[in-house]
Amino acid sequence: MSLSDAVRKRIRYYLDQNKMSIWALFKASGIPRSTLCSFMNGTTELLKLDTLLHICEGFNITLIEFFSDPIFNEVEQD
Repeated sequence: MSLSDAVRKRIRYYLDQNKMSIWALFKASGIPRSTLCSFMNGTTELLKLDTLLHICEGFNITLIEFFSDPIFNEVEQD
């Protein structure tokens, strides 16, 4: 699994956990909806770390919480 795919899965997990839509995440994080949609649908493969930090803030979690999941043990180098 690529790192981008793992990050997408974690974002989807937190969207489900918080019963949030992409629109709600945009409102909570300040990240443009177009940026979120492009990453989530795979049009954009890379997400800047500061963008991910704002996404985490939108979920009210830390980066450590975001990355503390076994899914990241499955990430393979491209």
